[in-house]
Amino acid sequence: MSLEWSGSVEPTARSAVRPLARTLLWVGIASVCVGVAAAPKLRPLLHQAETKVAQIPPPPGPRSGSSAGRELRVTAIAIQPRNLSEKVTSTGSLRADESVELQAEISGKVIAINFEEGASIRKGELLLKLNDSDLQAMWRRARYRLELAELTERRIAKLRKDGLVRQDEHDAARSDVDVQTAEVALIEAQIAKTEIRAPFDGVVGLRFVSIGAFINAATQVAVLQRLNQLKLDFSVPEKYADRIRIGSQVAFTVAGNDQIHRGQIYAFDPRIDPETRTVLIRARASNPGGSLLPGTFASVELTLSQAADALLVPAVAVIPSLDGKSVFVVEEGRAQRREVKTGIRTDRSVQILSGLQPGDRVITSGLQQVRPDMEVHVEVEPVPAIAGSEPS
Repeated sequence: MSLEWSGSVEPTARSAVRPLARTLLWVGIASVCVGVAAAPKLRPLLHQAETKVAQIPPPPGPRSGSSAGRELRVTAIAIQPRNLSEKVTSTGSLRADESVELQAEISGKVIAINFEEGASIRKGELLLKLNDSDLQAMWRRARYRLELAELTERRIAKLRKDGLVRQDEHDAARSDVDVQTAEVALIEAQIAKTEIRAPFDGVVGLRFVSIGAFINAATQVAVLQRLNQLKLDFSVPEKYADRIRIGSQVAFTVAGNDQIHRGQIYAFDPRIDPETRTVLIRARASNPGGSLLPGTFASVELTLSQAADALLVPAVAVIPSLDGKSVFVVEEGRAQRREVKTGIRTDRSVQILSGLQPGDRVITSGLQQVRPDMEVHVEVEPVPAIAGSEPS
């Protein structure tokens, strides 16, 4: 075969093509030379790479004649009926069952203090006395006048009976007795204001006055508290407001003491706090021995409801979707999806209202790889302790 050129090339064109062809020829020769020179250095590197690749172990694969390689290893639990308590936690503060700041009603000088700090006090005991010498003198004068008025009234009554005096004279004498009686009562009331008596049984705290001090109605003498039982104030979110019941039990602990104390709700505020969106609850708890002190911070647990024979699964086992919620159970060595309806949710578990039966084995791990009707191998079936529940 021969190739013929048809046409002609002008001398100017031939002179332009020759330098380009010469340049391409030298580039090719240089590339070959570089490759030949670098070959001895590249050969050891290629040999080392091949050796390392050969040392990498092959990935494990299914053994011939076995289906173990196609099984997904998972963990599951066999669910059983349990007693479930729905609880809400909160923080609160302890208060004395009764507490009062002891203060005088009038101004005066302290002439007697009849209590020891920290002592138990009985209702009606005289705790502090102010100077009342002027009132005592007025009381004695009023008593004398009353005695005189009573004597006069008895004499006039006798004369009236004999018809020796008019009825208006007897009425005036009787009125004078009433006036003097009221005068004595008024002075006795003023004397009572110079005394501070215990309004209830309790424990008196530290005193802040001494004998000889001049006090007025704003001076705090001491604090009297009833400590044989305490009040517990705490709040819960407004969404639980309609589930609060008088008589519900609460459990609480205080700082520095792991002992669980119990109380009972007896009142709650019939409104929602607009700032915190919570409802204030008050419970009463016994305090034998006075081990708990007012003002103590408390961690509170309120039981809202209790359910017997509840089916609980770990929260991680529940798969949410647009159509609802579901779990995977193990049936004859295969994973099957079950649509479920959930109820109470705790921090680690979920109550199943429908969709499961006691004894069903619910898958709790490998859920991202599980597919319906997939063969699974259950490695372990733990029975975890679920908060807020106990075996029924």
